[in-house]
Amino acid sequence: MNSEITTQKETEIEFPETLVDAVKYFADADRALAFMVSLRWKDGKITCPHCQSEAVSFLKTRRIWKCMGCHKQFSAKVGTIFCDSPIGYDKWFPAMWMIFNAKNGISSCELHRALGVTQKTAWFMLHRIRLCMQNGSVMKMGGDGGIVEADETFIGGKARNMHFDKRQATIKSRGVSGKAAVHGLLDRKGKGCSKVIARVVKNTTKATLQGNVRQYVLKGTEVMTDSTKSYDYLGKDGDYEHRVVDHAITYVNGHIHTNGLENFWSLLKRAIKGTYVSVEPFHLFRYLDEQAFRFNERKNEDGDKGRFLEGVKGVIGRGLKYVDLIGKGGDDLRQAGAR
Repeated sequence: MNSEITTQKETEIEFPETLVDAVKYFADADRALAFMVSLRWKDGKITCPHCQSEAVSFLKTRRIWKCMGCHKQFSAKVGTIFCDSPIGYDKWFPAMWMIFNAKNGISSCELHRALGVTQKTAWFMLHRIRLCMQNGSVMKMGGDGGIVEADETFIGGKARNMHFDKRQATIKSRGVSGKAAVHGLLDRKGKGCSKVIARVVKNTTKATLQGNVRQYVLKGTEVMTDSTKSYDYLGKDGDYEHRVVDHAITYVNGHIHTNGLENFWSLLKRAIKGTYVSVEPFHLFRYLDEQAFRFNERKNEDGDKGRFLEGVKGVIGRGLKYVDLIGKGGDDLRQAGAR
């Protein structure tokens, strides 16, 4: 019974345009499952994730499937960020709608009050949702005639305001300033169409920053930077047209500026300081992914619905375990360091 769950429920009510409509829409368990099935199996053919057999039977009372080949049972959550989660779609999808469309983010305390789950559960949900906002694209920026801005910033509290033991550990791991370094690249594509990539970096040396530029920016691009010494001789080999603006003199010299990235840094820090208050350095890359997604989708023509539909595409093929999230599994810390 491969076609027991169809998109029939989706056609009964028009797809939601607002958060209130989304809550009502996904409150129907069958409709929410039909939407999840359309994400999980885009071709409409429900297959067993264990043996890839299409001979499956739908168990209506439990809303799961049983494979006739390997006789294993599975749900639509298998192989997604929802895997092993007891939380229903009626809470997952409204939570995703909220965080995709919130200008300054949603805190775990706010989500736990809105959904009626514990703060710990809300925190775990938010990090899973940030995982699906992660941009895994290998597409490069710029090209002939393109303009890319490059800039760096520092995230974190001042070391002098910390307790002595934490201050010593922080300075040792993050440098004299006690803050985490973040490097950003912004591809100018006209007003409201620019795209950004932000990455945590171990330092702001020439090798690190110029290495990032060469990794993500196509040759022939006009690269805008400030007068930081780490960008010196970026265009000496002819790969890039390097343009520099000295902030000690001016912030704008014609089209030469990094104001696009300065705007993004402002939005990022407003979210961190105003909503999340404190972010651990080994989770920082997740918050960068969140803010970059929100920035890049800010002009989505379909509004809230469009950002939601774009964001849920990332739920497939990704997963996050709690032990890795809190650093006990080891994998998460290695991944964070690599970013």
